Amino acid sequence: MSLVKVPIAPGIDQQDTEYGAEGKWFFGKNVRFRYGLPEKIGGFITVSTDALIGAARGIVNWFDLKGEQYLSTGTNKKLYVYQNNDWYDITPTRASGTGNITGWSTVDTTPTVTVTDASHGAIEGDFVTITSVSGAVNGIPAATLQNKQYEIIEVLSSSQYKITATANATSSGTSTVTANAAYEINTNPATSIAGYGWGAGTWGLSTWGTTRAGLAAPNSVQLDSGKWSLDTWGEDLLACQFNGSLYYWDTSASAGTPVAATIVANAPTQNRFVLVSGTDRHVICFGTQLIGTTTQDDMFIRWSDQEDHTAWTPTSINTSGSQRLTDGSKLITAKRSRGAVLVWTDTALYQMQLVGAPFTFGFSQLGSACGAIGLHSAVESNGNSYWMGKDSFFVFDGSVKKIPCSVEDYVFENIDQASQKDTFACLNSEFNEVTWFYPSSGSQQIDRYVTFNYQEKTWSIGDLSRSSWVDKGVYDFPYALDYTASSSTTPISPLSPATEISGVTNGRALMYSQENGTDANGAALESELNSGAFVIPQAGENLMSVRRFIPDFKNISGNVNVDLLFKLYPTSSATTISSTVTPTTNKVDTRARGRQAQISIKTTGIGDNWRYGTYRADVNPDGMR
Repeated sequence: MSLVKVPIAPGIDQQDTEYGAEGKWFFGKNVRFRYGLPEKIGGFITVSTDALIGAARGIVNWFDLKGEQYLSTGTNKKLYVYQNNDWYDITPTRASGTGNITGWSTVDTTPTVTVTDASHGAIEGDFVTITSVSGAVNGIPAATLQNKQYEIIEVLSSSQYKITATANATSSGTSTVTANAAYEINTNPATSIAGYGWGAGTWGLSTWGTTRAGLAAPNSVQLDSGKWSLDTWGEDLLACQFNGSLYYWDTSASAGTPVAATIVANAPTQNRFVLVSGTDRHVICFGTQLIGTTTQDDMFIRWSDQEDHTAWTPTSINTSGSQRLTDGSKLITAKRSRGAVLVWTDTALYQMQLVGAPFTFGFSQLGSACGAIGLHSAVESNGNSYWMGKDSFFVFDGSVKKIPCSVEDYVFENIDQASQKDTFACLNSEFNEVTWFYPSSGSQQIDRYVTFNYQEKTWSIGDLSRSSWVDKGVYDFPYALDYTASSSTTPISPLSPATEISGVTNGRALMYSQENGTDANGAALESELNSGAFVIPQAGENLMSVRRFIPDFKNISGNVNVDLLFKLYPTSSATTISSTVTPTTNKVDTRARGRQAQISIKTTGIGDNWRYGTYRADVNPDGMR
């Protein structure tokens, strides 16, 4: 009898074959590595049962001057704030008028209403709040129509659109009843879509409205999802809708009863994203309008005067200014780091650093062929910045370096090309982890993650859908939002005077407290970890006989399923010996034989949890056949 210890290195290795990954973990799901040992990740519970409309694509949290906690997130349809344990809809208004609705059309016994507004400027999916309806509309009382918000279900023309009322009309026809309409900012798709439309390709190459996945721009039109860049301005909030305007939300003005965010006066109205520089307090707009024009330049940067987010025209007595970068075709993202601002294009990394008058900021290129994949694909931790590129992971720790990645093929050969720009990077500082949530191939929605432990230099993978995440600090746990495209849950109410929303299409987001417990919001959080194949040197040319193994688990609760898989050759079918390990299990009898073996650890039940130590087994050489 010989108790043999089989060492297995921490981290997942998907770059090798199962046989070649001897002494390594080959596959994992919802498992992390800490102190060199694998363990199941933490669970999550809902922070609030209130549902948000759309997919959350941007998040920030902060304290105000009184120490009260705030969190804001922007979806493809709305802007929200979480204040005093309640959600509020603070979506800015784009346009409003008095008596701007001049007509209605209905069909008897249906709730669909065609609204006439000469210049509504809305697109399908936008929201309109209707007030002061002057009379009944074909049997629908004024009180039923007014003081409600509606999602526009179809735009017929520049002067007409359709909504869904909360009551049926009693007759068909038109009405000249007037009303006031206030329109929120235009909405965007829930996911990024690539490859639609026409361009420079051959006429008739494909069917109208079908994807052009195999063609590069300009042979295809790229539709970006509705992302937000969010940052704090003191105790207040600055928010920028992707390729949209800059908005401001005042915590003081929203004390007790929150109000909607408002557009920042004088700021550029077309911006890819926004960031506050740091202690020098300049608001910086990236991929913005050229000064004095309405032309947006995806490589152009403008910044406000110091301490004044409304002063954007450069003068001899202020510090506002501009700069155009050259390496790349568009600015992708930016992060504060090491007393400067790092700026990524689609091909390069720049540093933007305060230098004083007359230039305010100086720019230097730090690297090329290292662009970021999306607006939220970079994260900063302890002065180091980590990001995902189109085919690699990178770190800037004083110089740009490619991070060696043992799951690189697993990620980049199976990422959805159309929606990869929706990838979201986040920090989980308690575990020294940077995680990228991304959509797998064929999925337009985020459904996977890859995690890098920057302290232990290990990688792990899993299946989890999160579109936004913010680290612990303001709150006791990391908070994250998940999007469910099929959900029709009743959303939170808009601000007064609209007390409900009518006709809302599917697609909701919920917020979770992460690393909280062991389960998935009351359901089982499944985990799995499989080793590469290993052999026992003592067996030599013979097969090995494994009579038993000694479980070595820490923090075990519930049931842990441990399978031993034995093969004669790498391509042979496996013989599986299954066992269930509990906190009281001392040994597991196996009585199995094979030339190579693998260990598999799985949990599928509520309350299951584990950390694994070392594999030790009673192994003896056996016969050659």
